[in-house]
Amino acid sequence: MTHDDASEAGKLGLPASGPGSPAGWGRRFAALFVDWAIANLIAYVVSGGTLPWDTERAVAWLPPACWFVLVWLSTALTGASPGQHLLRLRVIRLDRQRIGLPVGGIRTALIALVIPPLVFTREGRGLHDLAVGTVVVNGPP
Repeated sequence: MTHDDASEAGKLGLPASGPGSPAGWGRRFAALFVDWAIANLIAYVVSGGTLPWDTERAVAWLPPACWFVLVWLSTALTGASPGQHLLRLRVIRLDRQRIGLPVGGIRTALIALVIPPLVFTREGRGLHDLAVGTVVVNGPP
């Protein structure tokens, strides 16, 4: 983390490094990949063993729907998606309140739109985080 990144973290009231500091992109993308893999597995089971991306059976909508529900509920209720838990990341609100269902839903919907996470600030907060007052941080070991 550069001096500028550390000062940006400080502006958010977060430590520059260690637990509670803004998380890097590598682990965040890896967590997204894990969540997507889990969602596809759930979609496979829910569809009765049909490959979820099989357009013949019209279940191509199932993996994104499973991803949305998985990420929304887990983030809202536990502060992290399964992939984020695995990679020791947490989503926190800057006002230190619980994420909750409405904030978790809005944040997840904005991630699903793809563009909001690709437009981000120096401390790594995408438009989805800015819209709901959250930040992804490194969790405890």
